[in-house]
Amino acid sequence: MPGLTTLPAFPEDVPTHPLFVIDYQLVKAGDEHEVNKLWRAATELGFWYLKNHDVNEEVDEMFEMGRETLALPLEEKMCFEQGDNGFSFGYRAAGMQFMDERGTPDVTEFINVSKDDALAWPAPVHRTYPSTVEARMESVIKPFVQKSLAINHFLINVLNDKLGLPKGALAALHKADEHSGCTARVIRAPPHEGLQTKLFLTAHTDFGSLSFLHNRLGGLQVLPPGSDKWFYVKPLPGHAICNIGDALNIFSGGILRSNIHRVVPPPGEQAKYERWSLVFFTRPNDPVELRALSDQSAAIAESVAKAPSGKYEPGVTAQQWLARRVGSQRRVHYTGPESWRNREGTEDTPIPGGGYV
Repeated sequence: MPGLTTLPAFPEDVPTHPLFVIDYQLVKAGDEHEVNKLWRAATELGFWYLKNHDVNEEVDEMFEMGRETLALPLEEKMCFEQGDNGFSFGYRAAGMQFMDERGTPDVTEFINVSKDDALAWPAPVHRTYPSTVEARMESVIKPFVQKSLAINHFLINVLNDKLGLPKGALAALHKADEHSGCTARVIRAPPHEGLQTKLFLTAHTDFGSLSFLHNRLGGLQVLPPGSDKWFYVKPLPGHAICNIGDALNIFSGGILRSNIHRVVPPPGEQAKYERWSLVFFTRPNDPVELRALSDQSAAIAESVAKAPSGKYEPGVTAQQWLARRVGSQRRVHYTGPESWRNREGTEDTPIPGGGYV
């Protein structure tokens, strides 16, 4: 897989949205200015760049694992397919998910490795994986998962305190040694030349708490609050992109923003290349009830009081929320435009045009 130095530059003539650049080492050191920047990023757009995270070596190795795995014959990969019932771990082939009200199939494939399986290796927790995954579980995947967990948990703890929650309130909902939907995912999208699709990943909010993303090409777009126009997020070498997911949005009573985003083909000359991305999704433990923590924070209680009744009380566990959102996107469950609406998360802005580009 080509590295950033051999790929075409991101074009300068496409609309981009600026993100705060957060220095992880400064946040860890308790730098007040950096913590306040993180807070603004998490509450205004819900997206930010993260630098000095010290995971670049593991990221390169994870991309190599993904390249080897997704190069396997389709018949072999399909032995590890996720299935149609909301189970998120394993392989997902292209064309298994629909992307809009018309049921248009997607063109990307990916491998999902469970945090629980990585940390418990070699004992299986949820499932087995292709040989290329299992060969790198101890040396590559487990270190990446451990570092990603540490970073996301630290950032969540910082946001916990800014929300006025008791120390460790959010941490208690994200215990590393308890089962959850936390996942490391490597995604491959084909070169765009000759393809009819204008979407690689449909407009959505993320299912969990905090996502830790590493891109090699452009294509990620955000829909800023109050806007009906999409903007690219430019990939920066050595910088991760972090974003808030539905669970933190719900726990915070809407204070932390889970923003709509999508992935389109890379712009300009980058469209000629395969698009690879790597993400670690931190999600709450499976039995955790998704609800606003208004009984533990005056700020959250105030935010909930201003929202429509029940908005932050979906009445499901984290595991049920994930299973619904994963399963409802499978093409086998598509029956018409209502299927598109059934897959929604915490969006407070209608997705333009039923997801069409």
